[in-house]
Amino acid sequence: MVDHQEYRKWSNGGGLCHNSACIDPTAVVEIGAVIHQRATLGANVYVGSGVVVGPSVTIGQSTSLGYNVALSNCSIGDSCVIHNGVCIGQDGFGFFVDEHGNMAKKPQALYVRIENHVEIGANTCVDRGSWRDTIIGDYTKIDNLVQIGHNVIIGKSCLLCGHVGIAGSATIGDYVTFGGRVAVRDHVSIVSKVRLAANSCVTKDIKEPGDYGGFPAVPVQQWRRQVAALRMNSIKDIQNS
Repeated sequence: MVDHQEYRKWSNGGGLCHNSACIDPTAVVEIGAVIHQRATLGANVYVGSGVVVGPSVTIGQSTSLGYNVALSNCSIGDSCVIHNGVCIGQDGFGFFVDEHGNMAKKPQALYVRIENHVEIGANTCVDRGSWRDTIIGDYTKIDNLVQIGHNVIIGKSCLLCGHVGIAGSATIGDYVTFGGRVAVRDHVSIVSKVRLAANSCVTKDIKEPGDYGGFPAVPVQQWRRQVAALRMNSIKDIQNS
């Protein structure tokens, strides 16, 4: 049960803040936002209406949270922008079949670490870790509607376009770019300075920098030859029919 007497109205915006939360006086917490116990908000943080900052969450200075953001089991660095509807720190999708043949939940007990100058687009989800923290590196920019699974590590200065899906425990280097709807399977490693064309699917480790595309993803010149060959075969089939 929540004791509402332990919450006070924040003078700079009108949101509700737990008495144990540590909030810099310059932070703005808009009406309708809730800051839970032991949360920490740095200088010049902006918290929009409808935001829920869970227990013990840390938010660095000059970070902005859009409307209806939900944060739990995480830390957010300095000068980040978290857009409307983002969810960070919820349980990852981890299950196993128990001795009775039923689906049982794997423990999801670790955290998400968002480093400095990160921007995360609307309605993106970042799951908490199970065997290691989920990490997003400095200056990485993430578009709307992206799914980042538990235990994923993303390096610095990466670009992830809309509808990208990264399965659990993938490791992604620095300066990596994913086009729209790129999919990455679980436990895959991608080296730094890789670019993936839209709709590509990474099914195994990428160990050399460069451009890749296709399903499964291959070096871009090889992918283009595959596409050209398929097109030529299609034209021949039409001519012969």
